Amino acid sequence: MTIIKELLFPRRCPVCDKPAPWGEYICPACAGRLKPLGRSYCLKCGKGLTKEEWEYCADCQKYPHVFDRGRSLYTYESAAGAIFRLKYKGRQEYADFFAEEWYRYLADTIRSWQIDLIVPVPLHRSRRRTRGYNQAELLAKALGRRLQLPVSPACVIRCRKTISQKQLNRVQRQNNLKNAFKMNRVDVQLKGVLLVDDIYTTGSTADAVASVLKKAGAARVYILTLAAGTE
Repeated sequence: MTIIKELLFPRRCPVCDKPAPWGEYICPACAGRLKPLGRSYCLKCGKGLTKEEWEYCADCQKYPHVFDRGRSLYTYESAAGAIFRLKYKGRQEYADFFAEEWYRYLADTIRSWQIDLIVPVPLHRSRRRTRGYNQAELLAKALGRRLQLPVSPACVIRCRKTISQKQLNRVQRQNNLKNAFKMNRVDVQLKGVLLVDDIYTTGSTADAVASVLKKAGAARVYILTLAAGTE
């Protein structure tokens, strides 16, 4: 069935968006165009550090976070096109490639966090209805299969529709997300929770969801994203 599906609907390369070679997730020529953040990253949020920053990014030196730690996989500039198509152009097959890359580069880090449950950052039901899926949920499920960890898309729900965060500053982002999330249900005891999303910018969304999880009893909340943007 998988072979037939791939013949009829071949995977598309997340970089060039052309059909990927048989059995592959990405064109060999495109693989080097996605740039991992490397070893110089913030010890709190996982953003790449500038030459002037040491251990913690300027953002994390100024502002506290509710989540415990975070990691991102790629520089935003190298992955922006792929993430846009995953979110808005129906390229749901990219999720398997990105989960494989997370596993390849960050599996040991994630295991060291002692995760009990993976939770995708939720979409509001109206936005999900329009888009047809939640890209964070696709990513979380693909990663959960590889790490053999439970995934709970229904654990936290977005109960209030918010405007896009893109053009908002830090304070506006925080106000935009006030009372936007609430606990729905959870299938395992909350100890270590891994939040999954596509992009990390200021951490406002991660903090808002982490706050709900910690009020429900989570001891530790981590955030994993595909790319780290700038404010």
